[in-house]
Amino acid sequence: MRKISAFMIAGTHSGCGKTTVSLGIMASLVRRGFKVQAFKVGPDFIDPGHHRVITGRASHNLDGWMMDKACNQSIFYRYSADADCAVVEGVMGFYDGISGDKEDASSAQIAKWLNLPVVLVVDAGAASRSVAAMCLGYKLFDPEVNIVGFVFNNVASPYHARLIKDAARCKDLNVLGILYRDPDIRIPSRHLGLFTAEDFNVRLDKLADWVESGVDIERLLKATEYRIPDFKEERFSGSCKKAVRIGIARDRAFCFYYEENVRLLEEAGAQLIPFSPLKDERLPLPLDGLLLGGGYPELSCEELSANTRLMQEIRELILKGMPVYAECGGFMYLMESIVDFEGNRYKMLGIFPFECHLQKRLASLGYRQIRTKKDSILGPAGTTVRGHEFHYSKIVRCFSKVDTIYSVTDHGRSWTEGYVKKNVLGSYIHLHFGSNPEVATNFVRYCEKFSKDTFLRERGAGHTG
Repeated sequence: MRKISAFMIAGTHSGCGKTTVSLGIMASLVRRGFKVQAFKVGPDFIDPGHHRVITGRASHNLDGWMMDKACNQSIFYRYSADADCAVVEGVMGFYDGISGDKEDASSAQIAKWLNLPVVLVVDAGAASRSVAAMCLGYKLFDPEVNIVGFVFNNVASPYHARLIKDAARCKDLNVLGILYRDPDIRIPSRHLGLFTAEDFNVRLDKLADWVESGVDIERLLKATEYRIPDFKEERFSGSCKKAVRIGIARDRAFCFYYEENVRLLEEAGAQLIPFSPLKDERLPLPLDGLLLGGGYPELSCEELSANTRLMQEIRELILKGMPVYAECGGFMYLMESIVDFEGNRYKMLGIFPFECHLQKRLASLGYRQIRTKKDSILGPAGTTVRGHEFHYSKIVRCFSKVDTIYSVTDHGRSWTEGYVKKNVLGSYIHLHFGSNPEVATNFVRYCEKFSKDTFLRERGAGHTG
């Protein structure tokens, strides 16, 4: 076993400041010279991007609904093994999940699975002595949870801080920090209320200064000593004889990928080659397949639409049968057109005969489980994968019929999705391959087969006449 400091920063509710506190604590630890490994509970892509900016390491999602206990443990132990500190940012309120009577998909569930000490962030902006009652309730609600201390955020004044400390002392609550209101350190919001890592410009030293002004970092580290267990996992690997080159769209328009998906693809034999649909006029050929992840293509419609040379190259490869897997923003890129908030229409790849419109209201949100009805680039018919859906765009026009292969379920509801044309699969759902690692192997094998078939066709063409 190896000893490090590891803890979860959870919140009493969404909006209490746990993300800002988490980022500030990470910035402080990095500034002190610690190697920090970050994690995020839930299906979110935004916060892990912020973590990466601060720690310089990829942040990994933990999720009790998309993945089982063993998968979550393997992710946490694997990436914490060489770190000095592991910081897990929670999701929503600490006990909030997918139901009122179970802990599934909650931060509390992950804390228990990993036996993590928990630091609870409390918004004290509109209360004083009452916050002690709230904190006591969180400690007593589930005795199996180890809440080691509290950080009180949004404190108005030294007098307000004294009231909170006196109330906490009466109930033997461990106060690890008092943080005063400071509008300058808030993470700014932008498109749809979200601010991605690509636009992150909050000064890290300012975040660290703010946290260190009110949080006792030394006491925090001492209260969160943790032993990483000796852990051996069975490596999941594909059967490819050589690396399969798969292009992966990575820029400010396409930046949403689960890091575990990336790892599983690489372990299955993929060499992921990044390219930018915004800036690159040519693909980094030769390629055996394409990944078009989520993001915000609607913010870059004009640039994407103007890059006609790259779009034409992608169309030609799709017509030749290249496997392409696209999620959410990548799926929108494959449509006929995107209409933005102002009603401007932009031409996209035109693989799927759809037009989507951006709208102010959320179009879809929630966990999803898909089961394939036919063989596909994800695997044989009956392949089951779990994931999540979150988007503001909606398909408004469909110019012709397209086959669907997903049977989707969402806690009682069911419908069809997962659009297929040739070897292209597009969907609004972000799948997590950790729920079914065979998906990664299946996709890589499909790409390998395309590579071999292409080679044989070209060699045959070279010997004709």
